[in-house]
Parts: sequence; C-alpha cells; structure tokens
Amino acid sequence: METEASAQKVDEKLYSRQLYVMGHEAQKRMMVSDVLIVGLSGLGVEVAKNIILAGVKSVTLYDPNPVTSFDLGGNFYFQEGDIGRPRAETCIGKLSELNQYVPVKVVDTLSPQGMSCCCVTIPLPSDDLVALNEQCRTSNCAFVYSQVAGVFSQVFCDFGAEFIVSDKDGENPQMSQIEAITVSNPGVVKVLEDQGRHGLEDGDTVKFSRVQGMPELNDTEHVVKVTGPFTFEIGDCSSFSAAATQGYINQIKKPCKVTFKSLKEALENPGEIMMTDFAKFDRPALLHAGFRGLAAHVDQSGVIAPGDSASADKVLAATKTFFDGEMSDDHADIIKKLALGSCAVLSPMCAAIGGIVGQEVLKSCSGKFTPINGFFYFDATETLAESLDAADVAPRNSRYDSQIAVFGYEAQKALFDLNYFLVGGGAIGCEMLKNWAMMGVGCGPKGHVTITDMDRIEKSNLSRQFLFRNTDINSAKSTTGAAAAVKMNSALNITPMEMRVGAETEDTFGDAFYDKLDGVCTALDNVEARLYMDQRCVFYGLPMLESGTLGTKGNTQIVVPKLTENYGATRDPPEKSIPVCTLKNFPNMIQHTLQWARDYFEGGFKQAAEDVNSYLSSPNFEETLNAQQNTKLETVLNIKKTLVDERPYSFEDCIVWSRLKFETLFNNDIRQLLHNFPPDQKTSSGSPFWSGTKRCPTPLVFDVDAICEDADMRNHYDFIVATANMRAEMYGIKGHTDEAVFKEVLSNVIVPDFTPKDGVKIAANEAEAKEEGKEAAPAEEDASAILANLPAPASLAGFRLSPVEFDKDIDDHMLFVTACSNLRALNYKIPTKDTHTSRAIAGKIIPAIATTTALVTGLICLELYKLVGTPKKELKAEAYKSAFCNLAIPFMTLSEPQPPKATPAMLKGKEWKWTSWDSLEMNVGDVTLEEFMAYWKNEYGLEVTMLSFGVSMIFSFFANKAKLAERMPMKMSEIVESIKKEKLPENQLFLVFEMVTEDEAGEDVDLPYVKYRFR
Repeated sequence: METEASAQKVDEKLYSRQLYVMGHEAQKRMMVSDVLIVGLSGLGVEVAKNIILAGVKSVTLYDPNPVTSFDLGGNFYFQEGDIGRPRAETCIGKLSELNQYVPVKVVDTLSPQGMSCCCVTIPLPSDDLVALNEQCRTSNCAFVYSQVAGVFSQVFCDFGAEFIVSDKDGENPQMSQIEAITVSNPGVVKVLEDQGRHGLEDGDTVKFSRVQGMPELNDTEHVVKVTGPFTFEIGDCSSFSAAATQGYINQIKKPCKVTFKSLKEALENPGEIMMTDFAKFDRPALLHAGFRGLAAHVDQSGVIAPGDSASADKVLAATKTFFDGEMSDDHADIIKKLALGSCAVLSPMCAAIGGIVGQEVLKSCSGKFTPINGFFYFDATETLAESLDAADVAPRNSRYDSQIAVFGYEAQKALFDLNYFLVGGGAIGCEMLKNWAMMGVGCGPKGHVTITDMDRIEKSNLSRQFLFRNTDINSAKSTTGAAAAVKMNSALNITPMEMRVGAETEDTFGDAFYDKLDGVCTALDNVEARLYMDQRCVFYGLPMLESGTLGTKGNTQIVVPKLTENYGATRDPPEKSIPVCTLKNFPNMIQHTLQWARDYFEGGFKQAAEDVNSYLSSPNFEETLNAQQNTKLETVLNIKKTLVDERPYSFEDCIVWSRLKFETLFNNDIRQLLHNFPPDQKTSSGSPFWSGTKRCPTPLVFDVDAICEDADMRNHYDFIVATANMRAEMYGIKGHTDEAVFKEVLSNVIVPDFTPKDGVKIAANEAEAKEEGKEAAPAEEDASAILANLPAPASLAGFRLSPVEFDKDIDDHMLFVTACSNLRALNYKIPTKDTHTSRAIAGKIIPAIATTTALVTGLICLELYKLVGTPKKELKAEAYKSAFCNLAIPFMTLSEPQPPKATPAMLKGKEWKWTSWDSLEMNVGDVTLEEFMAYWKNEYGLEVTMLSFGVSMIFSFFANKAKLAERMPMKMSEIVESIKKEKLPENQLFLVFEMVTEDEAGEDVDLPYVKYRFR
C-alpha cells in the first residue's frame, strides 16, 4: 500500500487547503483507499459527500431501499419525484459530479471484501450488523456504524486489533530555539524563554538542527525527559566538544498503535464512552441502552411511526433490560422521545454526525489522527417540545415529514416564515444553504434568505465548498450557491448579492433591511467582519448564528438577544507584530524571513511600479509626495532607479538585475551588517552580541556551476528565475524559464566588488530603530532636485509599468517568496521550508476540510430550531449550546453560553440593569426637540441636561438660549439633517442619540444610548 500511495500524484490546487490539515502522505494513502457506504438516507449522503471531496480512491454505494418522504429531510439530492426509487441509484449521478478523481459505483450485493473501510449509516438487523463487522475484521477492513434518529445519534468504530496512527493529534510539531545545551550526562537543553514554552512531554522525540558549538547533535534524534517548561534532558552529552549556544529543536511525531473491540464485544461492554456535554453526564450510558432497545424493537416489529406511543413504550421496556441502573422519569421520557422520532432524518443532525463519521472514515484510510474507539453518542433534546399530539406529527407526504415528526407542523411553519441574512457563501455558507433548503428556512410566502459574498470561485474551493463545480470557477459564490440551493428545494426564496458588509454598504444593508430580519448567520473568515455583524445584531436586537473552522477544529456560538453575551464581548488578543529591527537585520524564525520576502515583493514589484505610474500620470505629483514626510526622498530615489537607472530593455537585462540583486541582499548587506557588528562583538555588559535570538549571519556566495547540486543551491537559481520574470512582467517584457539561457547570461554577469562602509547606521534593537525613524529628515531639496532631472512625463507618453499584486495561489509569486525567504534563512542558519509550507505562512492560509465544516454548520442549525421555539416550552439560557470540537483527537464539548454583563441604574426609584443589548428605545414617530425632552420627563422622570448626535451637541443646559429656542420646534430628523447638511436616506429608520440626564433628586443617571425610530 505504501508503494502504491507514494506513486500517487496529488492535485495540489484542488486539495490545497486540505493538505495543510492532512499532509501529503495521508492524502496519498486516502487516494488508494476504497470505501463502501451502506445506506444513502441523509447521513449516508453526507458521509459520501465528505469523503468524495476529500479524495479517496473510490466510493461504492449499497442501498436498495426505496426513497421515502422522510429521506427528503436529509438527502439533498432527493426530490419528491424520487419517492419509491432505489436510494443508491438515485444518488450516484450527483455524487459522481463532486470530484473528477473519485469514481462512484452502485452494487446490489453487500460485501466488504477488498474495501479499506465499510461505513454503515442505516439500521440493519442486529445479527446482520454483528456478522458484517466480523467480515470486516477478517478482511482487514475498517468498520464504522452510525445512525441518526431524529435529534439522537450514535457512532461506532472498529479499525481492528492493531491499527497504526501516524499522527495522533494533527498539531504542528513543537519547534523551539536553543539557548544552551550542557556538556554533561544527561545533557540539559534550555530553550529561549521569550519564544515560549517548549511544549514537549516525557517520551517525545526531538531532532536537532543548526546547532552552534555542539555540531555532533545536528540531524540526530533524541527522546526527551521534561524537567521544566523551558528545559529538558536528552541523554549523554559529556563527550561532546563544547556547550551549545544556539540552534533549533523540532519534535518528531512517532506512530502509535490503537486496539479496538468488535461490535459484539462493545455492545456488551462499551467501556468508557466519550462525553460531549458535562451537563448530561449520565446520557452516554442511557443512550447506549436506548439504541439497543430501539434496535431490538425494530428487529422484531419494524420502523416506528411518528406519534406511535405504544411502540415507544415497548422500546422503553426493552431499554430497561440493557440499562445498568435505576431509570428515572426523565430517563424514560428521553427514551420515548428517541423512539418517537427514530424514523426522522434531520438535515442538521445528518450534517453534524456526517462530519464526524466522514472524518472517522478518512482516519481509517489515512492513519492520520486518533479515531473514536468504540461508541460515541450525541443528542439535542433541548430542541424538543414537552409533548406533541399525534396529529401534530402526522406525515403530510411532504419533504418536511421528518421535521414535522420531531417538532410538529407549527414549528415547520415558523421555519417557512423566517427571514435570514447569510453573510458569506464559502465553505460554511454552502453547507448552511444546503441545510436551510432541507429545513425549509425561508421557503414560505413570508420567508426569505439573503446571501452576500463578493468572492469568486477558485479551484481550491472545490474540495470543501460542495455546491460548486469546475464549470463554476470564476463565477460569483453567492449567485452560484443560491442557484444550487434552489435546485435542492425550489420553494426557497433567496436573493444573492455580491457586496461586502461594512460601513460602506449601509445604504444597502441599512435600517430597512435589518428591520425585516429574524436573524443573521455569519459564514466569515475574519474577525473584523464578524465584529461588524455583531454590532449590527446588537443594535437591531437580532440573534446571530456564528461558527468557524481551523482544520479539524471547529467552534459555534449562539448569540441570543438579551439572553447571552454578544460575539464581541470576548475576543482573542491581537496577533503580535514582528519588530522592524528583527525583520531588517536579526531574523531567527522562518516567519521572519517569509514576512521580509513578502515585504520585498510588495516594494519591488508593486509599490515601485505604482510610484512610477503616479509620477507619470499625476500633474501635481510633488505636492502629493509632501504628505509622505520622512519617506519622500526614498520614494523619489526608487522612482529614479525604476524609471531610469535600472530600467531593463530585454529579458537578459532582467536576469542581470536579478543576479546583482542577489548579491546585494544575500552577500553585500550581510557583509555590511557584520562590519557594523563583527562575530566577536560584545554588548556594553560584556555579553556576546550575537547570542539569544540574534543569530550571526553568513554571506551567501553565488555559484552558477553549482546551481542544481542540492536544495539550498536550487534556492539560488529559483530566486534568479522568479525575480527576473517578476521584473519582466512589471515592465511588459516577455519572460521565460529556459535554464540554458539563464546559465549563459549568469556566467557573463560582472558583479562589482563590495567594500563595507564606515559610518553606516544599523539599529541593534527596536528602540534604536524608532529613534532612527524620528531623526530621519525629509531632505526636500534633494528630492526636488532629483524630480527635476527625471524624464518629463510628456516624453514618456503611453509608458506605464504593471504593478504585480502578490497572490499566494500564483506559483510564480510563491517561487520568489519561497526562494527569497530560504536564502535569507540560509544567511542566518534558520531551517528552510518548502513552497507548500511557505505558502501557508506567507499567505496566512486558514486550513480547511469538508468534515469540520459539515459538523459546525449542523450544530449551529440545531440552535436555529431552538430560536424558532418549541410549543409549550420556554427555553432558558442553559438550553442553548455553544460548541468547541476537534475531530483529530477526537473531542467535542458543548457549553451554556455566557450571560451578558449588566450595569445597574436607578429609574423611578427602582434598580434597572442594562447590558450591551439594551438601548432606550423611543418609537413615537418623528417628534420635535421640545416633545423629545418632555417624553423623558414624563415617562422616566428624567431631566435631559445634554443631548448629542455623534460628535455634535444638539442640546445642553449651557447652550445659547436663542439657538435652543430655534431648535425646540424642529423635528429631530430635521435637526440631524441640518447637522449633517444632507437628507437622511429613505431606508434609514433610526437615529442614535447620547443623553446625559438627572433624576428628580438631581443625581446623574447612567443610561445606554437612545435608539430613536423616526419612520
């Protein structure tokens, strides 16, 4: 299998984001794995979708059962006209379109022979299920069994007696910089404390590289014994030459073995079952017995119809025989609800469990991540009503029969009438549209969905954004996703838009728009946009469904007005920026060299071209330069270089320029730095200057005859090729990659000798860098003189440069950034990185996979059921669940959202607490300022002493009396229009005022803002 896997070629464009999660080797192992899916109701099609997108070798479908109306609630490829047709045959066409590399076929005989994994997603007779599991163990085929029954689910995994896990958690290996290693037995390793803890555990293996002073350790592996957060021991170092002073350690992940029980063994003795919600600590054992009781009843009597309370009682009786302990009334109620909804196929449950099961299947194929060992149970009983009449849950021969069976028809009508705003049409957006189409969100006469996303579809999206196809590349995500969702459910009322949400689009997404909404769902990939939407939801009092993913990790947050804290109430600390002096002269991590390479790309191929174009096209160019202050002279000098001194007229000129640029960046600049700070330099305290995070660099020597000898030298050549072609593109010169031409030109380049200069200032730390910035002078006279001697723009009529905008997905751009970064890393003895890893760091790529996306959207849609409401049951804060999960470990935890923080205030003699959700709402029409003031006096006994709109004061007790007298009879909207000097937009309904007030005792009262509705 390894030989076959190694020979596979991975489509890195298609699987780019997934590769950052799975890695190339795991991806290749998946690509030689055949998977059998048994059952194509909602859960089965979710699992099939996820593993096809992931890129397994092939998928075989087995399910001869006919499509029923209940299946339409979960299988997004079924339509009403498919009822009665075989499930697998009905699905195969749509599933085959998902990934050109994954063939899909249907079989009419159930056999795991020759398969890598057999995944069962529908109930089978218990004896048949146990027998199938034994066949899988005999055939060395992994076995996964899962079932969704309304809002209940179970998962079981058996990967055999000896299953090897190559990477148990998927986390990046720990990497630390060495401060010192002692010459002793054992050797004690101390890492740099300002770089953070080493993060290692006893028994971990590390590999050493670029070690200074103890070269014997380079490229050797050692098992560690942790002695502290910044120290560990590695064994005998007493015979080594000298103590180490610098270097790197990298954790080496070692495979581990996992042993599984068979299904027969695990049913009788499940062992410890994974917890998901510690508010339900007794639930796993109860559901283990409950699903056994349900299976026993179904084996004997068949599927339970909605509202069949007699059968539910029988399931309860059967469950009691499997339950070890006393069954309470609450336990009995849960088991009855399991039975009564067992025929229902709900899209959110199928999505959530399909994400989990899909990842378990991929684990069995790839050996990557820790599998679920045995049983896993999950439920969402908080969504259920206390009780429903049989008539409420009776089937209506519609695609919503499953939801009606669980929640009743009244809840279904509420879903029809929802008006929701979906912000983002990428991976989460696609999954959300699918779930909403299945649920019937916005499918009624009063309902509507608006989706906005300004992005276009790229090939890399196709491995997780399943509504898109190859033919959709370069099309708008919002319109394409909306059209695909309508194909799933033609009743969906949806409006796609291609606009960013933000202050600049509030004319479109303004008061009138939000006033009609029932809620907002964010499907975003950045915190800034989330915070903006959070502010909108707080202002308009709307619930927000928030979710996000990072590789195998996912989170959901349900935000309910006045009941939970808003999204922006808590946030992660901002990302630390890299000090300028570190980037310019003292890098010690690959992140530093990659940022430096990105900055150079920006300055050399984009900014330089834009400055030249600005000079050639702007009639008042020198005036615009004056705003640049300290960078004015630098800008003018760069224009002179780019336009005159270093302008190429052929591609050969670009190659020569690139060679000279190599010499400047990786040899001359380093020699100047070492001239200022020699290798034996001491600080004022007598310590070595080049120590700790400061790594003493070495100039690189370019050798055209050794270009392709090894990877390091290949970086030399790659830099020349990439730089020459970027330079040519900027000037409109045709480039190429002909190695013979490059070698010939490079062999004839005359490189001027370089002698380091005295008097050159180089900041040794961030404080000195800031002082240099303050001391720098604009040198306006020099800049003006240089500008006066440049060719007049009129003499270059029609000449323009083409700025090159960095794009992480363009290979030529990444060739430059990777080579440039690696060369600087070689200067400073920093371990280099390949293009794949460099792309992730430089492009700040968020790794993503389909399984985690399906899981979080399923979980957040379960919260939507709660927002819609359940009959005869008022939900409290503890009924809502926010989630954090990590499919790699595996781990899931659900928790009650935090309440909003309250601020007390006294009104009319009573304490009143207000939170970020609260405002003083005034909805009495557009009144005059006089009436406005009287309103607060009459309603709250408050005297308004100051009133402001934004930064403008409308009223104050010390204001000019004549001015106040003029304003008092004016409408509030008229006053605002006079301040803004423009008419208020027609779609604006609210104005926000800030008040300072006093109560009847003359005491100041702390109040929130006034939300004044004037239309």
